Amino acid sequence: MHSYSLAEYVQCIKNGNWQGVGELMLSSANKLAKSGADFLICPDNTIHQALPYIESRLPLPWLHIAEVVATKALDSGFRCLGLTGTRWLVDSEVYPEKLTASGLKYVRPIPADRDEVSRIIMDELVYGIFKPGSVAYLQRVIGRMKEDGCDAVVLGCTEIPLIMHDLNSPLPPLDSTRLLALAALRRAVQGKVE
Repeated sequence: MHSYSLAEYVQCIKNGNWQGVGELMLSSANKLAKSGADFLICPDNTIHQALPYIESRLPLPWLHIAEVVATKALDSGFRCLGLTGTRWLVDSEVYPEKLTASGLKYVRPIPADRDEVSRIIMDELVYGIFKPGSVAYLQRVIGRMKEDGCDAVVLGCTEIPLIMHDLNSPLPPLDSTRLLALAALRRAVQGKVE
């Protein structure tokens, strides 16, 4: 396991420097390869946006979080996924590209909801602040995506599962971080990806 501080990543992201994000990821990848890792994962959904900048230089295979989620969605019989996460992630092609390649449809929240969910993540959840009003807001966002035809929702952020889960989500949640961890464990132990 290796990671630079969230602040270093966020500084690059806020400046639109995805190449810089990629270089941080590549530096971690090289350190892990030298330490004896067999493959790479990253539980941070948002920074997957920088993967294309470094993919050709990766020292090891990369288990992509959105591909893992797409596989689980298909195995579960889901066909249209709502996307949640930071504004940077939801505006990106990280999930749309992988979901579409798997034959899945997706729905992004409206721009105002993207902004507010991103604010909740970056200003509250990252700091361990859990407000009932934020839970209710995410429930409304997910409820609107359900009305738009989604049959499951991607919890596309490490922190969202701190307040959204099976018992309070209007749609079945696909916890991307948990799914990636399970797929990585399976690959490490059995040599195969979920």
